[in-house]
Order: sequence, then C-alpha cells, then structure tokens
Amino acid sequence: MDIKEVIGIDVGKEELELLMHTRQLSVTFANTPSGLKKLQKWATNNVSCAKPKLLFAFEHTGLYSYPISVFLKENGFNYIMVPGLEIRRSLGISRGKDDKIDARKIALYAFRRRDEVAPYQLPKKEILEIKRLLSLREKLVKQRAGYQGTLKENKRFLKQKDNQILFSVHERLINELNKQVAIVEDELDSKINNDKQLKKMYQMITSIKGVGPQTALFTIALTNGFTQFENWRKFACYSGIAPFPNRSGISIRGRTKVSHLANKKMKTLLSSCASSAINCNPEMKQYYEKRINEGKNKMSTLNIIRNKILARIFAVANRGTPYVNIYAFTN
Repeated sequence: MDIKEVIGIDVGKEELELLMHTRQLSVTFANTPSGLKKLQKWATNNVSCAKPKLLFAFEHTGLYSYPISVFLKENGFNYIMVPGLEIRRSLGISRGKDDKIDARKIALYAFRRRDEVAPYQLPKKEILEIKRLLSLREKLVKQRAGYQGTLKENKRFLKQKDNQILFSVHERLINELNKQVAIVEDELDSKINNDKQLKKMYQMITSIKGVGPQTALFTIALTNGFTQFENWRKFACYSGIAPFPNRSGISIRGRTKVSHLANKKMKTLLSSCASSAINCNPEMKQYYEKRINEGKNKMSTLNIIRNKILARIFAVANRGTPYVNIYAFTN
C-alpha cells in the first residue's frame, strides 16, 4: 500500500481518541453517528494526501469498533483493525497509559508497517450476525451449566421437601435457558439456510466425520467465510494447534509445543472433533492406535489429528465438494 498518512484511533465505548502520525495532531470525537461525521470532516480538512493514501488504524474492540468500521467502509476509507497484544509487543516497554498515548502507539505501529498491511475487509452482514448469535449461545450455555451444577450439588446435600423454592427456581431457570438456546440455534440454522454460499460451506464441512454443527459455524464465522486466512496452516496457528520449536543456542532445548496465544474456543472445538473422529472414523482410530502402540505421545498424536481435520475442513470448503472417505474403498 502506498500510504502517506496514518491516523491512529483509540476506540472507547463513549469516545474516539484520534492522533495523526506525521503532524501529531490529536482530537477526540464521540463514538456516535454525529461524532463519526465530525471525524470525517476533521480528517478531510487536515490530511494533505489523497484519500487512497490515508490509513486509519484501531484495535478490534468488538461492538465498540463496529460502527466506525461500517462508517469508514461506506465512505471509502482504508483502515486496519489490529489486536492490542500485537501493538503492545511491537513497541517495547511502555510507562504510563491514557487514550492519547494509546492512539499514538496505534498510529506509530501502523505507520511503521504501512507497506506491509492490507486494508481490512468487513465480513458480510450474515457472518457478523452469525458471530453475534454464536457469542450469545455460548453465554447462555455457560449460564445453564452454572445453574445445572448448582442444582446438582443442592440435590446431593439438601432435602427437596425443605428447599422447594430453591430447587424449583433453578429448574425453571434451566428450562428457560434451554428454550432460549433452542431459539438461538433455530436462528443460526435460518441464517445458514437462507444464504446459498454459507449453506454449501456448512454442508461441506459437516460431511467430514467427527465435525459437528458448532465447529462448522465457528470455522465459517472466524475465517469470514474462508476469506481471512490464506490457508489452513495460518488458521491452525490462530487456533493454537500449530506446533512451534522451543530451542535457542546450546542452553535451551525445550520440546516443540503449541502456543497459548490462540482462540481457545476454536481449539476446544477441534479437540472435540479429534476425540470424536478417533471413536467414529476407522481411519483416524487406526492412525491413533498405531502411534500409541509405537510409544508416541498421546497429546501430540491428538494434535496431529486436530490438524488433519482442519486441513480437510479447508479443503472441502475451498473445493466446494463433500469429503470423500477414500479409506473406505481400501478395505
């Protein structure tokens, strides 16, 4: 990208703190539709380069950064959203913190990498809606599990006839959460079925033995319909299942292991897929048992199967045809 100016933005719930890198101009606007219009006017009046040579940069803060993402896209501005950890680690030790300092750090980071970065592409509306529904479902499931655990413990140690209200309230809450989870799942099904492209991706992914609906939905959402990651290896790194060496000189000889910097939800789903595949897929079961009998580590073997499954997910999604179990034709 031929970028001449960068504006860093610290996105907050109420305000947007902006800093223009080359001129070190700073300003604050409300994180509202009227504030975004003022932001556009300020940028137009103070930037000397053409619009294609201007880059906005800010952290991905979920709901708070969504309005500015849509606004910049609709008005033809280039922008990138960067993980906060990446910015902090790239700029070294820091003392002190406020919104203006954060905006300056973001602007500096983006200006240094202006020749490497590509403009962020906002996912289409359906994928954004699926992401929000998945997040809601996860919260509901966690709440339900909490009430179920509490009720189980209460029933174990307390007499029901003396604690009828305690038990009945928990049971009603669990039943209501069951209904709400079902409503969210029905809406997810509707979103997938009403979009031909997403429906086809979903069908291709779930054709793989061991891969269930939740894994398919999360993979589609997190990859933005398989457009955000170049290949499955990049997504394996993002999901925390890509092994990395741990060696340096002659003093450090650690074993190769996965990184804790990952999307833990996706890692958990892929682990469930691997366990399921070992039980229901003869090919994976044979491979697992062979390695274990050879004395290989169980977790490393499980991780290999996680990677195999992810590679197949990307293959069928990009190819557009269901998974073919070749192993079945060899027996």
